Amino acid sequence: MNRVLKLQQKLQKYPFGKRIFSRLLAGFAPYFKTIKPEVVELRPNYMKSRMRKRKAVHNHLKTVHAIASCNLCEFTAGICMEASIPAHRRWIPVGMTVEYLHKAKTDLTAEVDLSDVDWDTTEQVDCVVEVRDTEGLVAVKAVIAMKVSDKKAR
Repeated sequence: MNRVLKLQQKLQKYPFGKRIFSRLLAGFAPYFKTIKPEVVELRPNYMKSRMRKRKAVHNHLKTVHAIASCNLCEFTAGICMEASIPAHRRWIPVGMTVEYLHKAKTDLTAEVDLSDVDWDTTEQVDCVVEVRDTEGLVAVKAVIAMKVSDKKAR
């Protein structure tokens, strides 16, 4: 079991464990803290997270800013990759395409499913992240290309 899943298992015993777990994961890349993401569900090859619509993430229309939603996409895809990839492999994002499909007027939930990935042979994983509002409408769809390779021997 990798470090992310071990941490999740350790903290889920406590009343505020899920909140603490989310904050610790956001600290992996401190910029994630700006959106205050929350882990809803995490298991190998799957993650769902959310962020609250609040003034700090608004744009001039008082909807969730496009870059805040991109940040949620990258958080979701990156943590899912980290929780899923075998210990002898590593990953790094190399590209991202984003479609803004609907104004984000509510809290947002992002979801990624990597069930079809063959972790031992893949050289790139395209993480398709859909971000939905509270009505279930897809507000943002992102495809984040992750380069995957074997770790170098030390």
